[in-house]
Amino acid sequence: MKKINGDLTFGEMSEVMSDILNGRNDDQEIADFLRDLSNKGETNEELRAMFTKMNEYSVNINPRCHGTLIDVCGTGGDNLQTFNISTAAAFVIAGAGGNVAKHGNRSVSGISGSADIFEYFGFDLNSEPWVVEEMIEKIGIGFMFAPKFHPAMKNVAPARKIIGKRTAFNLLGPLCNPAKVRHQMIGVFADNYIERIAKIMQKNFSDTVLTVRSDDGMDELSTTSKNKACLLKNEEITEFIIDPSKYNLEKGNLTDIQISTKKEAIDSFVKVLNNTSNKTMKEITILNAAGGLLVGGFSNKFEECVELAKQTVNNGKAFEKLKQFAKENNALDKLEEFNWYGKHFRKTCQ
Repeated sequence: MKKINGDLTFGEMSEVMSDILNGRNDDQEIADFLRDLSNKGETNEELRAMFTKMNEYSVNINPRCHGTLIDVCGTGGDNLQTFNISTAAAFVIAGAGGNVAKHGNRSVSGISGSADIFEYFGFDLNSEPWVVEEMIEKIGIGFMFAPKFHPAMKNVAPARKIIGKRTAFNLLGPLCNPAKVRHQMIGVFADNYIERIAKIMQKNFSDTVLTVRSDDGMDELSTTSKNKACLLKNEEITEFIIDPSKYNLEKGNLTDIQISTKKEAIDSFVKVLNNTSNKTMKEITILNAAGGLLVGGFSNKFEECVELAKQTVNNGKAFEKLKQFAKENNALDKLEEFNWYGKHFRKTCQ
């Protein structure tokens, strides 16, 4: 396997990735390479080559939808144990009329990952790609389980366990959406990647990408602090600050959005969509949904996207989308199991 004695070219990294994804290297070789690469610091061209090869080896879908396909996803690894913010935001976006091709996995550093939420509400994570494709076309949201859509990554998993810390693959996962989504909001785990990821996506012909990180360390937009952001649009990249207070969102506390069990994760997720959560959970979801609506082209003004997200939660359309998803997956009973809604829930499910 190629030893790292400096930065690799796009072509050199592409060759290395081909060998890795084809299983031509043993686990320790891959671990040593990834560790050396991390210690050196990955260049944009190295990351772009890895991203390109991962896409080449992925299983892809092509939903036929009116409007753009959107994804909201974070790199994970902030270790803050918050509820599933981006997953809740995805249902708000779909409730507002967006088409969401959600891509994710089980939790690595948190209590519950996006896959855990979708699975709880009846979705078979090992569903064939055409099933996900049809679901997006029919109800406006579907989930692509990363191990199913990136089968070659099984050749990397043991090496990542050997290393036991972040590698380039933590960054690459959210970028490699199997639906070839070109409108994404991507949360990153470090400030220095905010602009870099936007530049990598720019070179890979993405349309509109918003990369974000909160000042208090979240890999998504937060109402508990201000947020740094980069917007790639019309081939130009703009850096700016997203201050929740400018959009009439109250400054929350981190403890308001933290969970400690999977049941709390489900409970928080549904309460947000049903408009019965605490204010911080609701407003942080609205802020992230607004980011998805912005990249999806619902408005060029962030404040209008915030208002649309608010309306979608307040008028019940976000929760209606969850019920539609649960019904499609024969899991309405999962909503009934929790006595969250009383008469209102039973009435709306009839």
